[in-house]
Amino acid sequence: MEAQLIQIFREALYLVLLVSAPPVLASMLIGLMVSVFQATTQIQEQTLTFVPKIVGVFISLIIAGPWIGEQLIRFTKILFETIATVS
Repeated sequence: MEAQLIQIFREALYLVLLVSAPPVLASMLIGLMVSVFQATTQIQEQTLTFVPKIVGVFISLIIAGPWIGEQLIRFTKILFETIATVS
């Protein structure tokens, strides 16, 4: 029983990392590109970093949304099956 709980907890943490990766990576890459642009042009506008990141995160969520949904549904099914076997 404890081994199953530990395994579920590990899978949940791994799933959180996996599902959050696309928007986080998109935000990091866009932030790097905007920082390089700001450093080369010496434009230090704060909104210049905020708006492209928001757009990039939304685009990455639109693209990766179906895959994220599949992963969450798969984990939820496994979780419910495990609860049914333990009870």
